[in-house]
Formats: sequence, C-alpha cells, structure tokens
Amino acid sequence: MAIKAIVGLGNPGREYERTRHNAGKIFLDSLAERVKIPLNQKKSSMQWGEGEWKGEKLLLVFPLTYMNLSGKVVPWLRMKNVLLPEDLLVILDDMDIPLGTLRYREKGKSGGQKGLASIIEALGGDRLSRVRIGIGRPINGQNPSDYVLGTLHPEERIILEKSQQPFFDLVDRWLFSNGIKES
Repeated sequence: MAIKAIVGLGNPGREYERTRHNAGKIFLDSLAERVKIPLNQKKSSMQWGEGEWKGEKLLLVFPLTYMNLSGKVVPWLRMKNVLLPEDLLVILDDMDIPLGTLRYREKGKSGGQKGLASIIEALGGDRLSRVRIGIGRPINGQNPSDYVLGTLHPEERIILEKSQQPFFDLVDRWLFSNGIKES
C-alpha cells in the first residue's frame, strides 16, 4: 500500500509554539487530532505519527530542525517509501496571504519561504503540493522577521481556527482525488 506524507513546517521549541511562523505545525497538530494519528514518534531531526485515515496509509511529520533546514526530512521520506513528490503535501505559513486564507498549489517557487525552499532544494524540483496558510502582513513598519516569529494574538487564533475545517476538506480532497483545483 502506498503511503502519503503531510509535513507541517515550523520551528521547534516552546518559544515558537504559538507563533505565526508555526501555522504549519499548528494545522498539522489539528489534523493529527482529527485523524487520530498522534505525533508520538521522534528522532533527532523529526517528530511523526503513522497510521491510516479512511483507508489511506498516512505519515504526519514535523521537522525538528529550524525552518530553513526542513528539507532534511526528504531522504527519510524516501526511506519510508513515500512516492516523491506526488504523495507529499507541505503545510506552511505565508505572510503575503490574508490571515486565515488558504491557498493550494501543486508546483511553484518558494515565495521566499525558507522551509519550502529547503524542501524544494532537497527534492530537486518545485512540483510538490502545498497548502499556504495566510498569516497576514506586518503593520506599522514592523520587521517581517519579528512579525512571523511573534506570538499569535487571540483574535488571530480565532480566525485560524475558523480556517481549520476548510483545511481538513482540502486535505481530504488531496488524499482522495487525482488532483484538486489550485486556489
């Protein structure tokens, strides 16, 4: 049976848990809870869970490297017999998209997102499915780095929570169809 992998990007450590840059990890955790596949396995460079959802064998993966080294999971995914890039979905934050907006693509550049750039480099090409989660832009001249590493405000968390059901629907369409329309 083929195995599909969903990789949520973010930075490891408690200080990053509720930051905008960890939107990929936040949504991965919600997905893990929904499909009842806990991220309970760990090695030095990643945390993961393995199980089945509606008959599909599934790996949920969070790289324990910093964002710009996320591509280190690619050789491990190959060892786990994930057909790359076809059976890989990456979840990441994007500050060029309004807060809570989801955008699905099957190919394309990294858009400056260093975690995605690392995975694209490790794969040797940009044909991979990804869901970008909008975190909005910094305001009042705030440094973009400070913004993405800043803690989500309660209002922002509420908006992201409202995006979770559409995210689950999008993941299901990715898992169970021969492709979905890019948005």
